[in-house]
Amino acid sequence: MMILTAFDGLCMAVADSVPGVSGGTIAFILGFYDRFLDALHNLFGRSVRPRRQAFFYLMKLGAGWCAGMGACVLLLSDLFAKNIYFLSSVFLGLTAASIPFVIAAERPALRGNLRHLPLAVLGAALVAALSLLRSGSGALGALDFLRLQPLHLVYIFFAGMAAIAAMVLPGISGSTVLLIAGVYLPAIQALKRFMGFNLAVLPGLLALGFGVIAGAATSVHAIRRALQKRRSEMVFLILGLMAGSLYAIAVGPTTLGNPLPALSVSTFSIPGFAAGAAVLWGLERLQGALRGKRRARNRPGDAGAIKF
Repeated sequence: MMILTAFDGLCMAVADSVPGVSGGTIAFILGFYDRFLDALHNLFGRSVRPRRQAFFYLMKLGAGWCAGMGACVLLLSDLFAKNIYFLSSVFLGLTAASIPFVIAAERPALRGNLRHLPLAVLGAALVAALSLLRSGSGALGALDFLRLQPLHLVYIFFAGMAAIAAMVLPGISGSTVLLIAGVYLPAIQALKRFMGFNLAVLPGLLALGFGVIAGAATSVHAIRRALQKRRSEMVFLILGLMAGSLYAIAVGPTTLGNPLPALSVSTFSIPGFAAGAAVLWGLERLQGALRGKRRARNRPGDAGAIKF
């Protein structure tokens, strides 16, 4: 069980390490999303026994997550330096393909509720506006974890809070939120430097980590309640955020320490986009296979049937 839980964490890390796919989506597809969300909720609850169980479960999940994230950081940091436009195209493919996936999965919440469509427009506008501000000559400029001011640390803290809130939602990626905020690419480079024992980046990574913890403590209960009570509104808002993140990914190269021009028609990679879309198609196929296995195992009359 420990190995399987750690493997679940590793799968989440692979998704969380790149903009476009949410770790929450992976948890949803692999069938442990409810347990993951409940564990986060119980970790900050008052009951001792559920909190202890949640702690040990999240420790096992976190071990796999850290291993997967470390491997992805080592890989991605070099790829970003050499293939930023190809990877941006992959992220666009992942995000664009995930939109119809979420629509199909949440069809009951969307059917007959077009009155909530303005929330999708609002979500897209907010993401695009923030991305536009970050890609311009704002007060913060491009972040460099080697040279951070107190205002930068506060900004990174709140970016971490927003990212963990997104990560636990199926559909929107925490990495996309960090990319929108201009934190993702600098954080990837900082993690690689830290793994090379460069402690100069530690204050920024601590600010990001504490933001993630604070976000988990404050947002999980609200997210669970919103999904239970206002699911249709939440789904429309999520779809809008995802649509707006397409623009955020396109301007992602401008958030590098040495800013590059935004993705354009001439730098867009069709093979990269297709590869990203193919990953989501594969995840959809995996989801269908897992659902088929669950139905087969729960079929009445099967001897020794195991519930998924």
